[in-house]
Amino acid sequence: MAISPDFRTYSGARTAQTEAVLDAGLRAYMLRVYNWMTSGLLLTGIVAYVIANTSLINLFYPLVETPYGLRPTASPLAWLAMIAPLAFVLVLSFGVNKLSTRTVQTLFWLFCAAMGASLTNIFLAYTGESIVRVFFITAGTFGAMSLWGYTTRSDLSRFGSFLIMGLIGIVLAGLVNLFIGSAGLQFAISVIGVLVFVGLTAYDTQRIKADYVQYSYAYGSEVAARRSVYDALSLYLNFINLFLLLLQLTGNRNQQ
Repeated sequence: MAISPDFRTYSGARTAQTEAVLDAGLRAYMLRVYNWMTSGLLLTGIVAYVIANTSLINLFYPLVETPYGLRPTASPLAWLAMIAPLAFVLVLSFGVNKLSTRTVQTLFWLFCAAMGASLTNIFLAYTGESIVRVFFITAGTFGAMSLWGYTTRSDLSRFGSFLIMGLIGIVLAGLVNLFIGSAGLQFAISVIGVLVFVGLTAYDTQRIKADYVQYSYAYGSEVAARRSVYDALSLYLNFINLFLLLLQLTGNRNQQ
């Protein structure tokens, strides 16, 4: 079944009634995806805020004597929290068609909670005001690009390979910068990263829409429930990474 960029031209004709049913199903599916993503972001924010503003912070970032005085330092628990989300992403990505719906949903909630624990350090590094400001900037940017990806008639799939290459490039550059500690390279990574995740937001939104339109006949309630969590995860990761990169570029750091 050939799909045109506007997802409306097919090799076979559709009746108006079929189109109406498809549109209603698509809107319901996208709403489910956005609800999962938003709920996940809310859980992540709550976990990060609670840990950062209670005595739990001492378990993750205890004060350690340094040549510059007492400074919060990442504990083994903090490092575990930073690594754990990657494990959840891998399990969800490879098990979305094998795991039960309840298992996929549970793993998504655990992933969001682990991500919240891993982001606790932003409350130590940046002022609360700048975190809130950057969050709303991110939300506005994400919303605009996701809406454009959903409504545009342009075929964004041709940009997919470039966006993936850009993503791999910033990951590799980030790893290199861990060793050389270049402020200039970090700035370049942040700027390029913002562009990549802005593009991925539109690209993934259109991909989710296209997949549903093309494979809706195979989307039973069970499959749709699992796929919606996986698709929400893709958008969630775009949002989180865009937020962190914008925070690095425009956030106000706490005075040490």
